[in-house]
Amino acid sequence: MNLAVENIKCGGCASRITSKLQEIEGVEKVEIHVEEGSVALLLKDECDDVVLDEVKGQLKVMGYPLAGTVHGLESAGAKAKSFVSCAIGRMSDD
Repeated sequence: MNLAVENIKCGGCASRITSKLQEIEGVEKVEIHVEEGSVALLLKDECDDVVLDEVKGQLKVMGYPLAGTVHGLESAGAKAKSFVSCAIGRMSDD
């Protein structure tokens, strides 16, 4: 399953997203495609809407909402959150 998300800029973003999503029970594998701005997921049960909703919620909290789902001030807030998440991801890569 592929999710198009906003604000993925680099490997720091990818590292943080991967780390946080792998903590969610039911997520088997996470691959980030920075160039496409997408997150590829393998769930234990592809039909598990509860896990998928948790993934989408976690992405939004970190500043990587699904593409086209936030606008205006909410979009600016998501972008700011993504900078923080990216910085954390870069620090954890060291």
